[in-house]
Amino acid sequence: MQSPPSAMLKAITLLDTISLWSGRIIAWLIIPMVLSLVYEVVARYVFDAPTEWAYDMTFMLYGTFFMVGSAYTLYKKGHIRTDSYYGGWSPRTQGWVDAVCYLLFFFPPLIAFLVVGWDYFLHSFRQGERIVTSPWMPIVYPFKLAIPVATLLLLLQGLSEFLKSVWAARKGEWL
Repeated sequence: MQSPPSAMLKAITLLDTISLWSGRIIAWLIIPMVLSLVYEVVARYVFDAPTEWAYDMTFMLYGTFFMVGSAYTLYKKGHIRTDSYYGGWSPRTQGWVDAVCYLLFFFPPLIAFLVVGWDYFLHSFRQGERIVTSPWMPIVYPFKLAIPVATLLLLLQGLSEFLKSVWAARKGEWL
């Protein structure tokens, strides 16, 4: 196997490391999410004292966990893929198809989503947005920040996957 250029390998390693560590860090959100669920269940059914905050906290933490973890999932090849034909193709063909799909179908929508997500967060932050339908009225903008952060992380991992695809398309082997 021929070695990729060192700049390419360094870029891939850096991008993969960012995804790996962001996934490991965001995975810790599962603990406060589960604890808030357990607290709510115990408070509601054992002490007949439901909370005002547990439901909101749970869905905000889960949404953040789900979105920010998407780059880690891409790094681990955990996203759904239709493998009917793809699995039988050579690495060179797989690389070409992946590279073209990243350029046409992955990067453009995610770049648009990053811009829109940032504006969505910024608007929420500037007005100090809260969930007004909730009795405890939590602030929302930290959780809306998860949208552009998740998108940026996904774009970075997508760049790593694109570089790997280009390598496979050119050399006929995956890194």
